Amino acid sequence: MTFQSMRHKSLAPVSMRSSKHLRSLAATLTLLAALGTAWPLMAQQPPVQRFVIVLDPAHGGSDSGAKISPALEEKSVTLEMATRLRTLLQSRGFNVVMTRTGDTDPDLLTRAGMANHAQAAACLILHATASGVGVHLFTSSLAPAPRTAVPAWATAQAGYVSASIRLSSDMDAALTPTGIPVVVGRTFLQPLDNLTCPAVAVELAPMQSGSITRGETLDDPHYQTQVLTAITAALVQWRQDWSGQP
Repeated sequence: MTFQSMRHKSLAPVSMRSSKHLRSLAATLTLLAALGTAWPLMAQQPPVQRFVIVLDPAHGGSDSGAKISPALEEKSVTLEMATRLRTLLQSRGFNVVMTRTGDTDPDLLTRAGMANHAQAAACLILHATASGVGVHLFTSSLAPAPRTAVPAWATAQAGYVSASIRLSSDMDAALTPTGIPVVVGRTFLQPLDNLTCPAVAVELAPMQSGSITRGETLDDPHYQTQVLTAITAALVQWRQDWSGQP
């Protein structure tokens, strides 16, 4: 059928149409009028919340961080950890944002800004050290405070301290079966105190030989996998419990 013939058909006189067709058209118009107010409500349904995890590999670029060994710098360990953890989290359906993906050094303001803009469900700041043993988990030393619409920059984390401590506890529990020692503490640390989401600083230290553990260095893939798999399990649990958290 040509466009011209279609146009003429659409403009045919009403008298040529059957009464049955008119009744059907009237019924359709009545239904549309009844549903008219419901359609905008359907269109305004809020989108499904994205569950975002922000990973902040500390240091980078000209800031090498701690000297783990003559051939190993902290900035390399933290980036490797973040990259491995991103893969584990993405395989479980998480949305992951990394503050750096190469040998760069975003300033602390930029790192915190990226995390806050992402409206993260959790943020992990990754560090490494040659001192101590196992995994060190730190949350902000700020006193818990009510959340505000526009928090002060220096104390933005105060409204999330209680949630951060719960997240740290979940990670501690997930690491327990591995036999890897865990140290839990509170500290002043930027950009931790500037984050408007539950946040934990994760510091990886070497592993010493024990009755159920073996000595492992920070760049040992087996050691990193053990730690990061446990952290992933904790975040999976965190996501499941998210709807009940303030």
